[in-house]
Amino acid sequence: MPPIVSVRNLTKTYASGFQALKGVSLDIAQGEIIALLGPNGAGKTTLISTICGIVQPTSGTVTVGGHDVVRDYRAARALVGLVPQEISLESFERVINTVRFSRGLFGKPRDDAYLEKILSDLSLLDKKDSKIMTLSGGMKRRVLIAKALSHQPRVLFLDEPTAGVDVELRKDMWAVVASLKAAGVTIILTTHYIEEAEAIADRVGVINKGEILLVQDKAELMAQMGRKELHIQLGAPVAAIPAVLAPYALALGKGGESLIYTYDTKAERTGITALLSDLREAGLTMTDLATRQSSLEDIFVGLVKERA
Repeated sequence: MPPIVSVRNLTKTYASGFQALKGVSLDIAQGEIIALLGPNGAGKTTLISTICGIVQPTSGTVTVGGHDVVRDYRAARALVGLVPQEISLESFERVINTVRFSRGLFGKPRDDAYLEKILSDLSLLDKKDSKIMTLSGGMKRRVLIAKALSHQPRVLFLDEPTAGVDVELRKDMWAVVASLKAAGVTIILTTHYIEEAEAIADRVGVINKGEILLVQDKAELMAQMGRKELHIQLGAPVAAIPAVLAPYALALGKGGESLIYTYDTKAERTGITALLSDLREAGLTMTDLATRQSSLEDIFVGLVKERA
């Protein structure tokens, strides 16, 4: 099956001379959730805006559902829903009218039953006749999602959708995203929250300084690049690591009260048994052991540092 979104050698240089995108290529499959991670100014919003037809590319091509976003922009745009980072809504309008208007912009016939189902899925049905100005910030973000879904798009872009949203509401929104995926909607998410990518994404893309550093299945990424640490709490602090333990490339913890051993969980041997034996030979006693798995955040920070 061809990708629902295909980006080829995409560049964008603004009038100021700033190059926001540098030869980006990316394929997104029908029905997947892909999370784009990157620091501020990495090019995430420019990439999304270009795919959605809001920003004109300098060079390269983008297709959505086989439609070129420049040559066949009407057909491409009809397949796309966008939830922008900024909350921009008509304060005095009612929720249902706001969503109804967005559907009408795409030439869709009035279908209040469908719109009310969206509002129900977003826990907004009881607010459908409320004015936007009476809603909380989290509810306003839900209205933005409802607007983006009003014309039944096949691809949904979420640009920092949970920025400034409390943890409980963020998890509720993750559940909404999961239900959309189950309905066959393709979702592209930009986020600063690493746990968001870990919780809901199928693939993770890392973008920095206008370049895609990596796009990989989340589970494969964690297995390939994730590392585990063994923290060994010592019975008495040490000023330096004994020379006999040099082969293990240990790190000394704060105050010399612990040793940190990094190992690959996929390796044939972790070396932990030998390390513990050599600890005793070195005259060190341990009082506790704890392990820590590298997170997606560790991987992300490491990749960005490598390319800095």
